[in-house]
Amino acid sequence: MSLKAFHIVFVGASILLALGFAVWAIMDFVETRQMLDIVWCALGVITVVALIFYGKFVLRKLKQFPYL
Repeated sequence: MSLKAFHIVFVGASILLALGFAVWAIMDFVETRQMLDIVWCALGVITVVALIFYGKFVLRKLKQFPYL
């Protein structure tokens, strides 16, 4: 597996994990009404956005390398 393919898989999995964490935090907020859950949700969303920008950056940087 090339570095480019590894990054696509790893960043994609990380985005899904962070998104799942954000959804879990907001669902927990609905149940408990604790403000810390909003902070965790915001942290998850910020992580998703940062990972998307990182993924775009890496794909541009590794444009000349093949996927396999």
